[in-house]
Amino acid sequence: MHTLNVELGTRSYPILIDAGILGRPGVLDAQVAARDVLVVSNTTVAPLYLPALSVALRPRRLVAVILPDGEAHKTLANVARVLDVLVANRFGRDCAVLALGGGVVGDLAGFAAASYQRGVMFVQVPTTLLAQVDSAVGGKTGVNHPGGKNLIGAFHQPAAVVSDTHTLTTLPARELRAGLAEVIKYGLICDAALFAWLEAHLDALLAGEPAALAHVIRRSCEIKAAIVGRDEREQGERALLNLGHTFGHALEAATAYQEWLHGEAVGAGLAMAAAMSHACGYLSAADAARVRQLVERAGLVTHVASVGPAAMLEHMRIDKKVQGGRVRLVLLRGVGSAFMTDDYPQAALQETLAAHCGGAR
Repeated sequence: MHTLNVELGTRSYPILIDAGILGRPGVLDAQVAARDVLVVSNTTVAPLYLPALSVALRPRRLVAVILPDGEAHKTLANVARVLDVLVANRFGRDCAVLALGGGVVGDLAGFAAASYQRGVMFVQVPTTLLAQVDSAVGGKTGVNHPGGKNLIGAFHQPAAVVSDTHTLTTLPARELRAGLAEVIKYGLICDAALFAWLEAHLDALLAGEPAALAHVIRRSCEIKAAIVGRDEREQGERALLNLGHTFGHALEAATAYQEWLHGEAVGAGLAMAAAMSHACGYLSAADAARVRQLVERAGLVTHVASVGPAAMLEHMRIDKKVQGGRVRLVLLRGVGSAFMTDDYPQAALQETLAAHCGGAR
């Protein structure tokens, strides 16, 4: 078992990574001190892994909330559903909420845990690649609003993240590809060696080879844990983790969270961020091409036919990173070197959106 720590003083917590740990006796015992546990999962994941988790959590009182699967269900209404179950079962402030699923389940369950009685214990058990490399780590919780992605939420750090890499054997190929977008992001923001490793080993990842997946999960968590430890509330460096996300979130919101997996939208956003970085004179044409090619090799699209430039820009303008009416973007000076700025030519943004959004390619 590989163990990392997110160093946040008294709120520090471990990330445990191994195959088969979800049902391994003693692992969850050490991480879940509560007697009463609410498990939040979805209709896809629960039939696969809730039985083993239930055995691992004995003799605790366990209640489960099974939500519909998909980004469209990451709503305040479903947070209310989780809270209703907590209240109906008389769960106290010493209970725990455990998220069993991908990023949607983790974000929603975490927000419910942050809200219930002003905050109860929360444990992440991510079952998708995207959640294991990114969304389960760092304490960002929340839900979507029709006007924008993750506009409603709170910071609420988990007590532990338990990543069972065996769950990736049941992950659909589309979900695996979507998770790779977040791994590519880590290479782009601060680890050129990781990006080069991805270029060399992408086929192994797409084939689901356990050793390759374990490597990128560990390295991604190392990067995110270090950044979160230095900037928990996204006052500076942590904002770099949003590379590609301002474009991607706009794409998700513009399509009502129905058409794109989050990682798919991020993949398109990474290509747009690279292209804009080149248009601004920061990134070489060769490096912009490397980004686009790797995203496309991962099976992700880099051109968005269903959403036009005007709709993209409208949604980007209500992104959480907008300040003083200016859309702040994470851009690249090179592979492994990202920075945030609102000082860019508006023409470069318009050129990028026109090249990547709307109409036939």
